[in-house]
Amino acid sequence: MTTMYAALLRGVNVGGNRKVPMADLRALLTDLGHTDVRTHLQSGQAVFAAARGDEESLAAELARAVGERFGFPVDVIVRDHAYLRSVIDDCPFPAATLEARQLHVTYFSGPVDTERFAEIDRTAHLPEEFRLGDRALYLYAPEGLGRSRLADILARPRLTKGLVATSRNWNTVVKLAELTAAQ
Repeated sequence: MTTMYAALLRGVNVGGNRKVPMADLRALLTDLGHTDVRTHLQSGQAVFAAARGDEESLAAELARAVGERFGFPVDVIVRDHAYLRSVIDDCPFPAATLEARQLHVTYFSGPVDTERFAEIDRTAHLPEEFRLGDRALYLYAPEGLGRSRLADILARPRLTKGLVATSRNWNTVVKLAELTAAQ
């Protein structure tokens, strides 16, 4: 039996650096033995079916292969459809009433606890807000990510120490769940 997964590559194809052409990423995933390979946008996400492995081993395999093929290290998070769907279902903000640019999800490679973020004065950044979920952080930024002071604080390396973290806007969050749904 195969399972559908999404691979989230961190920091590729941004500002002309660390180029990973999506056609090459599709070929790489196919070379690794995966099927139903598709990419979404140019910012480093792909979906694929795998008959073996789990999220962590698939992420490690892909990160290693990308490094070998493209010559630079890339952090990768892999999540299955059930998890991607649960991120949508568990969203603590009214996603249906917000613009996609206002809502973002940061995916983490492992669990995060509230203690990591305890020093952040949540009232100082209102109306911006964040909430933690299962290996995810939801950020509501009414003026968009580019203007968010809270997003800058949440991206500090000491808050994500020991974890891979990569963010996607709500449109991409929803699209990845759709693309990994059973056909």
